[in-house]
Amino acid sequence: MRTEGPEPVCMGVAFAEADAAQHLEREAAGSLDAALALATTLHTPGQRERYRGLLERAIEQADGALAAAEQERAALQGHELAAGRERILATRVGAHATLARAHAARAEDALHGAGQLSLSAQRAPTREACDDGWRRAEAIVTGAEASARAAAICATELEAGSPRSRVARAARAAAHRAEVAARAARRIIEERNHAYTFHTDNGFSFGEGWYVAAAAVLAGEAIQIEPGNAGTPQAEAFLRDAGLSDHLQAYRSRPRAVKQTTEIVARAFRADPSSAQRRLRAAFLGDVPIPESVTGWVNRRLAEAPAGRSSRKKVLLWIREGSHHPHRNTTLAELLELTDLVQRTGLVPVLTGDAFRGEQVPEGAVDMTLFWKDPTFRQLDMRRAQLQFFDHLRRTHGLVGQLGVTTAGMDGPALMGLPTMYLTDATNVRMREWVGAVPGYKEVVREGGYLERVRRVLSEWAAAS
Repeated sequence: MRTEGPEPVCMGVAFAEADAAQHLEREAAGSLDAALALATTLHTPGQRERYRGLLERAIEQADGALAAAEQERAALQGHELAAGRERILATRVGAHATLARAHAARAEDALHGAGQLSLSAQRAPTREACDDGWRRAEAIVTGAEASARAAAICATELEAGSPRSRVARAARAAAHRAEVAARAARRIIEERNHAYTFHTDNGFSFGEGWYVAAAAVLAGEAIQIEPGNAGTPQAEAFLRDAGLSDHLQAYRSRPRAVKQTTEIVARAFRADPSSAQRRLRAAFLGDVPIPESVTGWVNRRLAEAPAGRSSRKKVLLWIREGSHHPHRNTTLAELLELTDLVQRTGLVPVLTGDAFRGEQVPEGAVDMTLFWKDPTFRQLDMRRAQLQFFDHLRRTHGLVGQLGVTTAGMDGPALMGLPTMYLTDATNVRMREWVGAVPGYKEVVREGGYLERVRRVLSEWAAAS
């Protein structure tokens, strides 16, 4: 009686574990099938999240099936173990097959997720957000590598039992897919680039080059130059003339976002504005006289101005007329208002930047729009020459400030010390960093009475010695 008593209990536990193991194994296969059925719809809202949830459920259920099968095996004794071995083996084979495929799918999904997150990290507006994005991307990659290892273990288990079976071959193929995905995901992390890109094609703002170069001068940031464009040699010449040769590195994918550089520059100006401005002027303008080609061009254009205007204090009025974010372009109505306002404060408006198609220059204004298209400013030293254009106007011809819509073209002269007002419909988060940091740099939001605020600043410029 003592030897027979425990057997019904033991067998009851074994049967319960067997039922649990088989049930979980079937559920795992069903969850995986449901996930894979979504593969063609992952681009639609909410589907990828559902897909990931089903994969995780399949993995959890398959792991549970293996654990229950092991408990069943431990509970069986003697002849019951021999009788239950085939059932346990079938459960283990099914669970391992599901796990191999589910981990392969999870590794491939992780590759997609790491790629998307790395792109977001590259575009992050601050270094902190960028670094946080890359940390999260690396965590996803680590998950892909864990899935690849798990898939490989499952394939090995199946091959040990029946190396030539269809199930084993499918598991090995899944493990290979997982390994490929994990390696590709790891390459994303390895390709991360800490440099800022000096863009040289016409699809990017010319003025953003000032931010990148300034970040290198003031904070030692690394720079890579976009290769193979018409502006590439000029960019390289400018950076080398600025003493930044040691900061240049070969072009690679996945750099930092240029938008971060405005905050880097602001930090240096907040620490010591005079020093920051001196260092930038020395780097960007050098210590040689402005060439006659630049001074002569400016002098000739001013000589053509209406009588009495060439000797008076001047303000640059910037015109933006571009296809990128056209809602930010200068309107003719506002330009006419600003031109009148500048003249009523006793200053001479000098138009620069783009030109309005088919529109005449407002009466009383000096036209220097599109100056940068003249051959004088298109040579190898074009970037330094364009800054020299502004500096000559300031030192020799009474230029006291600049005003216009938000455009990066204004920011090179602003860094050189030219008082600046930019107009915007709403606070510009990126450029707001310079307000209160870069001397004389002001933001004017187009709210009620904004033209009066502009008038007061113009009056201050007119009164300054």
